[in-house]
Amino acid sequence: MDIDAFPCLMQALMRPEAYPHPADPVEHIETHISHVFLAGAFAYKLKKPIDLGFLDFSTLERRRRCCEEELRLNRRLAPDLYLGVVAVTGTANAPRIGGTGPVQEYAVQMHRFPQEALLDRQELSGELIDRLAVEIAEFHARIPVADPESPFGTPEAVLAPMVENLVQIRARALLPDPRERLDRLDAWTRARWQALTPMIERRRRDGFVRECHGDMHRGNIALVDGQIRIFDAIEFNPFLRWIDTASEIAFLIMDLDESGAEPLARRFLNRYLERSGDYELLSLLDLHKVYRALVRAKVMAIRLGQADLDPAQEARDRSTCIRYLELAESYTCTRSPRLLIACGLSGSGKSYMARLLREALPLIHLRSDIERKRLFGISETVSTRASLDAGIYFPTATEWTYARLLRLAETILGCGYDVLVDATFIRAARRALFWDLARRQRIPVAILALDAPLDVLRRRIISRRAEKQDVSDADVRVLERQRLALEPLASDERAHAVFIDTSRTPSLDALLERIEAAFVSVSAPTEQ
Repeated sequence: MDIDAFPCLMQALMRPEAYPHPADPVEHIETHISHVFLAGAFAYKLKKPIDLGFLDFSTLERRRRCCEEELRLNRRLAPDLYLGVVAVTGTANAPRIGGTGPVQEYAVQMHRFPQEALLDRQELSGELIDRLAVEIAEFHARIPVADPESPFGTPEAVLAPMVENLVQIRARALLPDPRERLDRLDAWTRARWQALTPMIERRRRDGFVRECHGDMHRGNIALVDGQIRIFDAIEFNPFLRWIDTASEIAFLIMDLDESGAEPLARRFLNRYLERSGDYELLSLLDLHKVYRALVRAKVMAIRLGQADLDPAQEARDRSTCIRYLELAESYTCTRSPRLLIACGLSGSGKSYMARLLREALPLIHLRSDIERKRLFGISETVSTRASLDAGIYFPTATEWTYARLLRLAETILGCGYDVLVDATFIRAARRALFWDLARRQRIPVAILALDAPLDVLRRRIISRRAEKQDVSDADVRVLERQRLALEPLASDERAHAVFIDTSRTPSLDALLERIEAAFVSVSAPTEQ
């Protein structure tokens, strides 16, 4: 088809007679690279005949191949939505979807769902965010790993689209002029990339570069009949989907941040890390959040360069572009991490309290019950309690668990994130290990000491074991043993502890104030 006839074809596809099924009325959605027609029970997506450098839809054959790739990739996470690739036949003035004769264009046919099902059109719940985090972690665990000899995920391949974003934004006029901000973001990106190059390469060799979705934000996720459906994966450029999984989740975290849902972004990150165990990705997360914010700024900049915008839409897109640039720059700020230890007997509410705090504070929650099972290759959902000192609960396994928590805490603190370590910590020597870590790193440290009357602890443990919905395997026998072995906080620990009777938990605001007051900077140990 003559490219000049493409606008005419788009107009003609608004007519119901272009479709082989009831389609009145037809609705049209345009993005910077595609046209989507909502017709009856179906949606048809056509690619714009454009070449933007990072994508090339300039020929009919290229558009056909990309339609077929789109079908393959999206059936991984939304198999019931993606139906097939159909030809658009007839003429530009009188097209027919799925007809016979000369092919004018190709379209991806999908089952239609209400636009209100999109996550960017609805209020999100914590429960949905948890489900989404688990689904994405499990998707990342099963998708293909890039061959180490391939060009995917190399440090150079990571930097290239980051630089390209800045080039594309600079090439388009924006007001207010963002050149100074772009210069700062350019310098920060290159410096951070240089510092992280060994980590980028090591993670590639270790299998964290995979054939991901590539464009995972709220606008590409829907809740259809109660099921999460992630669609519209990147088909047009393999380098943008064969990426480190850190880059994948950075997009959704950035998107939640931009929408004002920072608590849900923190909740998503923590739940994803719990499920995947990939705490190391935190070292790359800020770099990729900057990149992802600039992706969205670039999309807005491209839209600003297209001729079909009315003044009101142009003003909105310009404002959105600037907002993404500001968000990108916010991610370049240096953080000063802190360490919080949550201790208490089983049933005292440590994990419940930690889940509240990890939405309110920019912290990473490490839970001993989960990390113990991960050491043994056991899913968090599997109950392993056989008897005391048996299974994965023999004394040496407990020491291994605390050693793992200590290593992870040190890694996370080194990435600039606060850490909350959630374990019983009934032994003073185990608490001392983390206190020493704070001294070595010269960071503030505090203890969250949780307790409740013994009858309350017993009821909670019996209840959660009956419901079988908690990762903890502790039963009443374990509680009794913990109570006998408990070594109370020493005077220096008590000076920096927040004591909470969880049978009457204070308000979150009051708790946050008490935690802030308890943090103390500790000096490095004296050299001998």
